[in-house]
Amino acid sequence: MKSFRLIPAIVAAAMLVGCVPSKEKETELTQETQQEKAETTIIPSIQIDESYYRALTPYKKSASRGLVVSNIYTKYDMKEVETGLMRLSQNEFDTKNYFFQEGQYLAESTVTNYLKRSSQVKEGLNPPTTDSMTPEERATKAPIYLSHIVEQNYLTKTDDNKVKLGGISIGLALNSIYYYQKEKYGEYYEEPISEAALVEQGKKMATEIVSRLRTRDELKDVPIVVGLFKQQARNDIIPGTYFNYGVAKAGQNDVTDWNAIDEEYVLFPTDESQDVYRDDSSNFKNFKQDVDKYFSNYTSVIGTGFYQNKKIQKLKIEIPIQFFGQAEITGFTQYLTGVLINQFDNTNVEVSVTAMNDPMALIIKKANEKEPYVHIYE
Repeated sequence: MKSFRLIPAIVAAAMLVGCVPSKEKETELTQETQQEKAETTIIPSIQIDESYYRALTPYKKSASRGLVVSNIYTKYDMKEVETGLMRLSQNEFDTKNYFFQEGQYLAESTVTNYLKRSSQVKEGLNPPTTDSMTPEERATKAPIYLSHIVEQNYLTKTDDNKVKLGGISIGLALNSIYYYQKEKYGEYYEEPISEAALVEQGKKMATEIVSRLRTRDELKDVPIVVGLFKQQARNDIIPGTYFNYGVAKAGQNDVTDWNAIDEEYVLFPTDESQDVYRDDSSNFKNFKQDVDKYFSNYTSVIGTGFYQNKKIQKLKIEIPIQFFGQAEITGFTQYLTGVLINQFDNTNVEVSVTAMNDPMALIIKKANEKEPYVHIYE
């Protein structure tokens, strides 16, 4: 197979985006900071893909970054709440003229207060409770809707060799399930939260957050995008997604132009994927059967499909194996590549082979292309 190759690990990172990076001259600019102090910043010369933003150097971390670990239930949601917000931000801030920076305007203490109940602190965005309310009443009448806030900044280049804030995106991570205890140290119970309630509460919180941001002089005249993210249950192994977003145009306090987003992650093989996405499910089952033929013992094959508007955009397949021999890894990878070409013609597919959680091989096939990228880790 012509596309098969052993390549250094550093090249594999570039392969993940499946295209050739575009190169421009590295640019050194001046950036005004919140402390009214000018700093030198660099626009990278490489843009790996048009669907990815270039991040300014030196890289600035968000002040509230550490809160995501304690506020988001699963590692899958931790990643998607950020990458999904970046994806929907492209509807307002194109990747050619805007540069990415983690949020610099919402401090950790600010986000912490926003996440509390309004009966706890004045800035709290979650509904108030009273001492007389039972745990069941809190669960049904005043659950915690908002679990985390993600901020992203998008900057633009000016004519006088500077970069300035061009827009802000805010992601509101909302709970689809409220977990509570009837007694201290007791069993946890679940109360599902309807999407209608999340839409209502999310939009209300979005308007309040935007109005608070507008009180700052530097944020009065920049567009602000707000996305509503629905978290999955604590034990789910697929991420949630953004299901609605709106925009507060420059100078506006209200979030308008709300748009429903039809995105979801689907696990294969499951009864749900078989019922809703029959053709994709059949292709996956055929692929899994071919993998099973290669082994005398059972090997699990798990797939996660990303869908937009009910059409699959990408399928990620994980195959944990138990053997370690380099010759076996090479043979199995070649076999997988042939199966992949036969089973998935018009789908973007990424196959990861691991052993004891260590990466063994990576295969990336773009839709309608016959020669995948293949990498075996040495």
